[in-house]
Amino acid sequence: MAANIPMAEVLRAANDLVAERIILDYAIGGAIAAIFYVEPFTTFDIDLFYKPATNSLDADIPKIFSTLQSGGWKVDGAHLLCSGFPVRFLAVSGLTAEALEYAVSTEFEGVPTKVFRAEHIIAIAAQVGRPKDKSRIAQMLDQTEIDRDQLRKILERHKIKLENL
Repeated sequence: MAANIPMAEVLRAANDLVAERIILDYAIGGAIAAIFYVEPFTTFDIDLFYKPATNSLDADIPKIFSTLQSGGWKVDGAHLLCSGFPVRFLAVSGLTAEALEYAVSTEFEGVPTKVFRAEHIIAIAAQVGRPKDKSRIAQMLDQTEIDRDQLRKILERHKIKLENL
């Protein structure tokens, strides 16, 4: 992971949000999650997928923003800035809710966290389908040991097509 990403600080803040019951759970997704499995590449934000504490997917965002702003974070559009690095909080639903449920527990610089499994990262990238996501899928399939049967089941369950699996 790049040295200029304040990852441990971000994870401590996310863990605090869980401890304060502002969110119920979270896991790292997106490009940063992929970097846990493949050779590092450039990314411009951290995607934290969270389980809302309320029944509404967006109701927790104002509380997340105000809590982190009171801790010195800044707002830049849909991102919060932790030491100048963009962080996005995304409420889970469907495939991302499943990804959170099966996320792998790990530590980063002694801070406990969870990261989406490689199979879910690939399925989410296939669902989104941007050129950079297709590139990430190829990289993941090439550089990571994937449980292809599990990936097929995830893709089928969520009706996602992925060529050449």
